[in-house]
Amino acid sequence: MMKTLIIGATGQIGKMTTQKMLQTGHQVVALARNKDKLADIHSPHLSVVEQDLENNFSHAFKDCELVIFTAGSGGGTSADKTMLIDLWAAVKAINYAKQHSVQHFIMVSSIGADAPDNIESSIKPYLVAKHMADQYLLSSGLKYTILRPGTLLNEPASKRFSFKRPHSRADAVISRENVAEALNFVATESPNDSIIVELFDGDSKLESFFH
Repeated sequence: MMKTLIIGATGQIGKMTTQKMLQTGHQVVALARNKDKLADIHSPHLSVVEQDLENNFSHAFKDCELVIFTAGSGGGTSADKTMLIDLWAAVKAINYAKQHSVQHFIMVSSIGADAPDNIESSIKPYLVAKHMADQYLLSSGLKYTILRPGTLLNEPASKRFSFKRPHSRADAVISRENVAEALNFVATESPNDSIIVELFDGDSKLESFFH
């Protein structure tokens, strides 16, 4: 298994992804602002780097072949914090990944990041930040997978997905644990081609889309 850096490892999706990847046999480097939030995870395959994303965190990339960026400023934060974390920290991570010859960069983006002007919402600054971070990754030359999940729910993983945006906004949802399942799958299988995928709860297995 590749050595994987998870950025945002103490967030809800990030922590679930860390746990699932350790169970799969990955060697994981978890980047966290507060390492105490990972104190309940015990594995010889886990190392934790404590660092704020607003500072230099390039040292966390040492010997990592795969990067998962699942950091987020949170829905209740100001637009300036969204810019610093969802955009600028993502840009720095992409630059660090290039410097360290990372083989695959997996970005957790959002539905609506393709065209932020099409959604009238208070989260538009977040969507703009995600859009620009995605575009920077697209032009980076790195192999990438960009996952754009729908509205996130705190439900158990069904391990069943849809890859087509529903007509109803109310149906454009996905559980956080299903996103973590998808991240673990993509990291483990490491598809050959760079790809952007919209993800929702549905009826299909991940294998049906990625193979």
